[in-house]
Amino acid sequence: MAEVTAKLVAELRKLTSAGLMDCKKALTETDGDIEKAVDVLRAQGTIKAAKKADREANEGIISHYIQSDSKAGILVEINCETDFVAKNDSFIEFAGEIARQKLSEPDTDFEELRTAQVAKIGENIQFSRDTKLEVEGTGLIAAYIHTGGKVGVLLQVGTGKEETLSNDDFKSLVKDITLHIAASAPVAVGREDVDPELVAKEKAIAEEQAQGKPPQAVENIV
Repeated sequence: MAEVTAKLVAELRKLTSAGLMDCKKALTETDGDIEKAVDVLRAQGTIKAAKKADREANEGIISHYIQSDSKAGILVEINCETDFVAKNDSFIEFAGEIARQKLSEPDTDFEELRTAQVAKIGENIQFSRDTKLEVEGTGLIAAYIHTGGKVGVLLQVGTGKEETLSNDDFKSLVKDITLHIAASAPVAVGREDVDPELVAKEKAIAEEQAQGKPPQAVENIV
């Protein structure tokens, strides 16, 4: 079997714009034959997918996955080119599965999954960002995805007692908190986390709006 060198992989990547791992796998499968490797990538739809990689992906959804014990959870943002695809059941199911694997099977080859999905739907897809939370002490992780999948909330709530976690009022409270966060879109969790530049900007606006009022009033308003 011919050795699949980095030079061979780079040459195939230059020819096809396919991912490094896809190129290496194709070369391994064809015993280092570049022409056959190109055919393998074409058959897989990988070359077609690679050509779409520079197209804008400004639509998409936020998806989530929570462990069955509610001790860990994740939000993922996955983008596509059109709102039509973002609303497609197949894409929504794909996003949910990516969320599950990113939390439960983080060693998965996500680039391979992304490329396969691009070839399947014919649009550029990007995994933009993800956020994980794990319970520290006693508590649970909850999530809320607003209708349309454009806004998502991931929340960790701690409790003093383990039995509180099964209390219906507590569960209702947690749900209400996620809904309020989604509705109010806070810029930070606590005052100390607010960007100082944003604070300075808002103070300047408040000062301008308070023009003409007594100095003490201006200070209080700001």
